[in-house]
Amino acid sequence: MNGNTVWNKIKNWSLLLPVVALILVMAVNIIYDAVNGNNPLSFFMITLQQTTGNGTILYGRIIDILNRGSEAAILAIGMTLVVSSSAGTDISVGSVMSLCASFCCMLLAGYGVSSTTTLARPLIVGILGGLLMGTVCGMFNGTLVAYFKIQPMVATLILYSAARAIGLLLCNDLIVYVRNPSFAFFGSFLGPLPTPLVIAAVCVLIVSLVLRKTALGMYIQSVGINSRASRIAGLNSKRIIFLTYMLCGLFAGIAGIVQSSRITSADSNNIGLYLEMDAILAVALGGNSLGGGKFNLAGSIIGAYTIQAITTTLYALGVSSAQAPVFKAVIVIIIVAIQSEPVRNFFKKQSQARVRGVA
Repeated sequence: MNGNTVWNKIKNWSLLLPVVALILVMAVNIIYDAVNGNNPLSFFMITLQQTTGNGTILYGRIIDILNRGSEAAILAIGMTLVVSSSAGTDISVGSVMSLCASFCCMLLAGYGVSSTTTLARPLIVGILGGLLMGTVCGMFNGTLVAYFKIQPMVATLILYSAARAIGLLLCNDLIVYVRNPSFAFFGSFLGPLPTPLVIAAVCVLIVSLVLRKTALGMYIQSVGINSRASRIAGLNSKRIIFLTYMLCGLFAGIAGIVQSSRITSADSNNIGLYLEMDAILAVALGGNSLGGGKFNLAGSIIGAYTIQAITTTLYALGVSSAQAPVFKAVIVIIIVAIQSEPVRNFFKKQSQARVRGVA
């Protein structure tokens, strides 16, 4: 196997962009630790720590990234399907997270109750209520996009603006605290592993199996590439687009419950804040085209955790949480520019010129 063949395989590897980005983030952490006199490999160190509430848990920077990035990874699943089918993004997922968390906590605490340690209703009622709310929000967005032909960003802008306010109304303009161990479990630890990481892994596994064992993935990609041709071929493109938005809303509900469980409360103003940007960036960083069509779910998941690694690194470098979105926006611009047709054509011409020069 010659060098050109190996290079071409590397260039065409679907996970090249997210893996390179992840390696760069790791390199920055190694250099930062070395410059500050710390162990250069401290970024990769994982230890077992004894805690009073959760027993023995895994501890380390990587574990923290995997834990904190789980909500973005869950959102990235739905966002990947939405982008692939409709060539648009769902910018409401962060607000829908907040609404689902508020509805869940309101059911568990009771309307008008600001803080409780005992559940007014069974835990399963609150969880299913939050998931149902997310699904309904996804169906609303899907109806506007698939059946009313409204641009995805415009259609999802409605819930982006309104969902948090609806959540505040459900909670009677209060931050509802649910200080109950059974509810806190979803944001805590399952044995030594963070529960959010386990939930994210289960979601990825289920969706991967469905996409692998059924034709749904192929249908979604077909509709994204050419919805008219898919319709002629017998696919109900409207129903498929509607389904992807419904699933996106469901995953937003799961992420909202996980995040509210972390803080054992429903803070409508802060739950899911800016996470829609992380989900979109994860899809782009995962090597998926924002113009729809083929998608790579594994790339989106790697992208989501890479975004969390970038966020953690920015905080370590002294960048405030208010400034971090600026750097993420710059990354989005760079990624979209790299994926644009003129840039791709430029590098393709350069590659062809080098091949001719060698020949």
